[in-house]
Parts: sequence; C-alpha cells; structure tokens
Amino acid sequence: MAHIGRRGLLAGAAGVLATTAAAAPAGDRRAGRGPGRGPGGGRAPVPELRGMWIASVENVDWPSEAGLPAREQRAELTGLLDTAVQRRLNAVFLQVRPTADALWPSTKEPWSQWLTGVQGRDPGWDPLGTAVAEAHARGLELHAWFNPYRVANHTDPQRLVAAHPARRNPSWAVPYGGRLYYNPGLPEVRAFVQEAMLDAVSRYPLDGVHWDDYFYPYPVAGEEFDDDEAYERYGAAFASRADWRRHNTDTLVKEMSDRLKTARPAARFGVSPFAVWRNSDRDPLGSQTRAGVQTYDDLYADTRKWVREGWIDSIVPQAYWQIGHPSADYAAIVEWWARTVRGTGVSLYVGEALYRCDADSSTPAWRDPAELSRHLTLAARYAEVRGHVYFSAKQVAADPNGAMARVVADHYPATAAPR
Repeated sequence: MAHIGRRGLLAGAAGVLATTAAAAPAGDRRAGRGPGRGPGGGRAPVPELRGMWIASVENVDWPSEAGLPAREQRAELTGLLDTAVQRRLNAVFLQVRPTADALWPSTKEPWSQWLTGVQGRDPGWDPLGTAVAEAHARGLELHAWFNPYRVANHTDPQRLVAAHPARRNPSWAVPYGGRLYYNPGLPEVRAFVQEAMLDAVSRYPLDGVHWDDYFYPYPVAGEEFDDDEAYERYGAAFASRADWRRHNTDTLVKEMSDRLKTARPAARFGVSPFAVWRNSDRDPLGSQTRAGVQTYDDLYADTRKWVREGWIDSIVPQAYWQIGHPSADYAAIVEWWARTVRGTGVSLYVGEALYRCDADSSTPAWRDPAELSRHLTLAARYAEVRGHVYFSAKQVAADPNGAMARVVADHYPATAAPR
C-alpha cells in the first residue's frame, strides 16, 4: 500500500513503528452477544475464529481495479470467499465504508469510488448484500468493516460528489497529512457517522460491525490536527486537549456499542487497533514494548478501557511484528493482550501480518515461511486467544512465500466448525 502500515495504507503506524521504533531504545459480555455459558456457569466451547480482511480502499484487495463490470466485480468477490473456504477460514471482514462512502445503496453517503472509479455512481449491484448472502451460503461469517472518520485520501472537498455530507457540512472536515477527516470533536459528526454505519446494520444480517485503527489520525511530523474551534466549544471541562480527544473517541465507541445492541443484538462489535496501547516506560500498565506510536497518546484511543468496560465484544490488535522484534516483540504484545482481556468476556483475536511474509523481505524472520505458524503456536499458550485474522485477502490467495499454506497445514487440519 502507498501509506504506512497495513501495506502502508490501512494500519497507519505499523510502518511508522517499523522505522521509528527500530531506532528507539531497547464484564462480562453484554446479553445476547458473544459466547454462551455451559453447565455450571463455565464458558461454553466456541470454535476459534479464522478470518481475513478484504480491503476495498485504493482497490487493495477488491475490486482489483475500479470500473470493472458488475459481473467481474461479483466474480472476484465470490472468488475471495472461495479462497477463505479453501484456506479453512470461517470469517471475512469486508471493508464497506472505506472513505465516508458506501459499498451498499446507502441513504446517508455516496457509492464508493473504489467500485466504479466515480464517487456516487451506482455500480449496478449491491456488493454488501451479495457478500452477506454468498458468505453465509459458504458457512462464513461476514463482518462489515467501517472506517469511522476518514473522508478522503486527499484534502480537496471540491473533489467529493456534490451531495457528499462533507461538502454540505464543510465545518465537519479537517485536512491533515494529505487526507481529509471528519472532526471527532463535533457531536453532530459522531451522531452522523453512527447513522451512516447503522444504515447498513439495519439492512443486512451482519455477523459483526468492525472498526479499524483510524480514530484521530496517526501523527504527521510538523502538522497539527486543527480542532481548535471544537475544543474551545466543548473542551472546557477537561484537563487537557488529549483528555478531551480521548473522551470523544470513548463516546463514539460507547454510543455505537449501545445502539448496535438495540439495532441488531446478534451482531458482534469489534475493533482492530494498532497493537500497542502504551509502552511500559510510559505507563506501568502498558506492554513491554518501545513502540514509536501508542494508541492512548497518539490516536486518543483508550483501547484497554473499551475492553475493561465491556463496550466491545472483540479486540483484534494488529500484532504486525515478528517474534523477537527489539521494540515490539509479537510475544510481548500477545501476552499483554491476553492479560488485558482476561476475565472481561471480550474475545481476543490476533491480527497477523501475512502481507509481510515475503521471500524478498528485508527482515529475515519474514522471509521464513514458518514465522507465521510460530505465531499461532505461541498464541496457543493463552486460553484468551480465540483466533487470528490475516491481512489481507490478496495474500491469503497468492501466499507469496508459502506462509499461509504452512499455517493451514500446521494449525487448520480440518474445516472450521460453524460459530
């Protein structure tokens, strides 16, 4: 991807950490959601989740290019679902709102440009509706992946379709780092983005609502996110702007959690954050890492709080480093998250960097086809780890250095049981 992390486009600071960190010194789940209880009150056995992300932004995974005929788009999508079945997975996370747009006939936002090449142009079919039906027909869960605040991968509102909410409400948008974002500090923005996502929730029998790691944007050197006016209006009760920003993100998560429970109780709410909440040298509750980015401090996302408060049903930290990484050791990250979810009822699934597995990688560990399999072996030490999700679908299919085939051979000897 062209941006940092998740192939430089989606996970933001995974790539930042790979460079900046390398130089750094060495409640139970809510009713109706999640696993049931067995005899005697113990947790009933639940099959592990084996998932993959299908990214649509910038045509990373699907469609392979914008403007393909509907027939070809559908064939590519069902082909990826077939790949998931062949790899013995049981869940897909389809990105359906990549840039304040939609991969379904939304009443709130325009059709996505990644379908037709032109924002707002009807592709002639319903990708999300088709994906849900086709996934379920194959025994796969379909989790709709939304990005709450990203508006565009550019900063010019005039390039948005005329009816776009960010053009009709110019005060909602903030340019930053070459991109355009909705301002999380505005209550009307938080209400709108929830409505935009709930439009899909109300239409389709989704198995889950899934958010990635973009809340406040990843920091860009030399730039400030301009939310001065919103802070002046709404931030007086807070000790610092950082506390106010975290409150804004907390509010979005909590409100969406409550509304999802009402709108579709069976759908699980999950978040896939950058994997480091805080480093232990910054906070004794943090992980034994020295990451260059911390979600609490840099993205204003208190991911640990969301788990401890039970606002989410699952957490999928993007643990995109090898075992033994000097600043963000996969082993240390998995141990920290296992400890963090323990006793909460929140399911822990580990996000795996299949995209880094490459025979030409500059990192020796990622050239080894067995590295990813070792991740699953290590994670199996923790009862709290209940599955893994692979980034991304294109690599699940192509498997450049055989790492995915090795995972399947070593850890998925049989088709995943229905969840």
